[in-house]
Amino acid sequence: MAQIVAAVGVPHRPALPAEVARVGPTHDAAQLFGAIRAELEAVRPDVIVVFTADHLNTFFLDNLPLLTIGVTDRTAGPNDGTPALPRCELSVDERLAQHVRLEGINQCFDFGVTQEFEVDHSVLVPLHFLTPTMQIPILPIFIGGIVPPLPLARRCFALGQMLREALASFQTSTRVAVLASGSISLDIGGPLAPHDQLAGPADQGWVKQVVGYLRSADVDGLLNATTADRLTRAGNVAGELLNWIALLGAIGARKPVVLEPRPHHGDAFAAWRLDG
Repeated sequence: MAQIVAAVGVPHRPALPAEVARVGPTHDAAQLFGAIRAELEAVRPDVIVVFTADHLNTFFLDNLPLLTIGVTDRTAGPNDGTPALPRCELSVDERLAQHVRLEGINQCFDFGVTQEFEVDHSVLVPLHFLTPTMQIPILPIFIGGIVPPLPLARRCFALGQMLREALASFQTSTRVAVLASGSISLDIGGPLAPHDQLAGPADQGWVKQVVGYLRSADVDGLLNATTADRLTRAGNVAGELLNWIALLGAIGARKPVVLEPRPHHGDAFAAWRLDG
């Protein structure tokens, strides 16, 4: 069987690689990514399941499923020209992806499937810092958290639960890490952004509220609070929180071993250990 040994949640703001390259290891994001990387390295995962939200780079408005799984053996990126993020190739665990897809269908998750695709900064910024050699295969699951209507929070939580059950029935012994990529509050070029700026201010109150739920493992509280209206008020990219909620579905209600919020930036860094 495949077993989840760790889960991590991190932001993927595309400016981070260039900022860290310029400032160096004293940059707060560099230090926080370092702490999360240490958690991953301690459990030695064989594959990383990535819950992410494409930013109209892998998919576009003419074909935009709410839930998509990448079923192939290789992918590459970034496909969006992220500064200071070198182009790379990644292995995809195709057998596991196909297994999760079929188990999902059996549980009424009608995945879109992509077999020829590249990934954007939402996948590669986290991996750039967490697994810089890019040697660990991934399994990408795309959640449509950018373009409304968004999937329900409880549906994304159930997606994570389905993943956990699918892993348990996989016939090969595999150590799995789950990665949730994204911010909690963010508005890029949207109605919250001042006319002369690209991004609007983070909803710090919402970030603190979400972090409180994470810290206390209050899954029901988070699911009840994460409504479509609340996500809209937190910014036009705040639906990335759904990736974190899918992660919680996969690991159940448990407290993180690392939780470092950055309310001003609208994000947080977190890690959960499940290896005993």
